[in-house]
Amino acid sequence: MHENEIAKLILDSAFKIHKEVGPGLLESVYEELLAFELGKNGLSVKRQVGIPLLYESIKMEIGFRADLIVENKVIVELKSIETILDVHKKILLTYLKLSGLKLGLLINFNVSLLKEGILRIVNRLDL
Repeated sequence: MHENEIAKLILDSAFKIHKEVGPGLLESVYEELLAFELGKNGLSVKRQVGIPLLYESIKMEIGFRADLIVENKVIVELKSIETILDVHKKILLTYLKLSGLKLGLLINFNVSLLKEGILRIVNRLDL
């Protein structure tokens, strides 16, 4: 399955969750619900995945955690905050570069309309 197909399934599930429970919950609640929905749809989901940093001869195994990695192809970072900042986008792009993955979704559930809380970040993705 291509990253774009996976992203559509992720977003469909996120819209369903947002419609059911609305904004204002903790990020961990949305993470649990999204992992549940994606698993119901037959997708492989890993939660709180450590992303190592390799620098010359040093390998750091700690410090970087992706909220969700779906089908080993798409990183999903979840937020429940007032405003997405540039730093959130940069962090997701860094996760993509460090992991070698090509597509990331930054989803902020703390918005009235979920489509306003979704950002797609790419790292050399083939369309």
